[in-house]
Amino acid sequence: MMKSTKQQSLKIPAYEAVGVVCAQSIGEPGTQMTMRTFHYAGVAEHVPTGLPRLIEIVDAKKEPKKAIIDIHLKSSYARSRGDAEKVAKELASVFVSDVADVEDDLESLTIKVLFNEKDGKSQGITFAMVKKALESFPGDVKIDETNVILKPASETKTKDADKDKKEKKLTARAVRKLTQKVRDTIVRGVRGIHKAVVIKGAEDYFVRAGGFNIVGASENLAVDPKRIYTNNIKEIERVYGIEAARNAIVREITDVMNMQKLYVDVRHIMLIADAMTYAGSVKSIGRHGLSGEKIGVLGRAAFEETIKHLINASAFSEEEKLIGVTENIIVGQTVPVGTGKIRLVMKHTKKR
Repeated sequence: MMKSTKQQSLKIPAYEAVGVVCAQSIGEPGTQMTMRTFHYAGVAEHVPTGLPRLIEIVDAKKEPKKAIIDIHLKSSYARSRGDAEKVAKELASVFVSDVADVEDDLESLTIKVLFNEKDGKSQGITFAMVKKALESFPGDVKIDETNVILKPASETKTKDADKDKKEKKLTARAVRKLTQKVRDTIVRGVRGIHKAVVIKGAEDYFVRAGGFNIVGASENLAVDPKRIYTNNIKEIERVYGIEAARNAIVREITDVMNMQKLYVDVRHIMLIADAMTYAGSVKSIGRHGLSGEKIGVLGRAAFEETIKHLINASAFSEEEKLIGVTENIIVGQTVPVGTGKIRLVMKHTKKR
């Protein structure tokens, strides 16, 4: 059965320079992008969009400048705003420093934690919750009505089980270090998730929060682990794998383009995502990623760090096989793409 003309027109011709067309299709509208940032429903202040966000994606940053996470809930919790807000409160991390003043007394080598009732009430935190969070610290704990005095324990060093224990004297530096740990202790919530707000979706309510922690959020019984999404591509790769990371790259670039009202064919974006993930991990497009790993010496040298690549190639007797576009342009020869890839042989017949 013959394919329709419309289906046939979707095929890419043999030897088409898809990489160049893809780069042009995204690079040209990229010049019209704004450098502004976007306020994301009061969750993470000024989430980058436009060019800054596009650079973040193609550079494969370990963490976006302002990470956000969308947490969808199970149907029984997602129907009412009240239930969703309870879950949001459980997920948002509250530290000791948010509800108490933590001070170190270097003279008596103690840490004083003074509970602030007003801040605690606004966050839904009680003094008992703070006290429970501090019980994990080694040492003597003295409790008044609204404050905790923590006397850190001296560390003991043992070389062998049979030999005498050597007691390490408690120093002011150790107390100062422990004070910071006390401030960063979580009283309630999931580490890495903050400022959680409830948003009305197309069908139900879901939680949007600043930060990221897919595994931590999934442990909450109200959360649907199949429907958690974050704009941190590296986190998606770590938890869900490379295929999910590839889909996330396509989605993130598409969202950036659509927000700027610049419409690019999704197949160009898919080619970028494939190039970044084909090796099994997310690689950047740059001198530390794809461009720095080109086979051709001249191709690498034409991008960045020219002298470094030429010296290394000379030192290790690298061979240039002229298979890329850049290399052939440099030496002034036909580029091996499109019609430049085809060699025609004609049988010349003599005229009689």
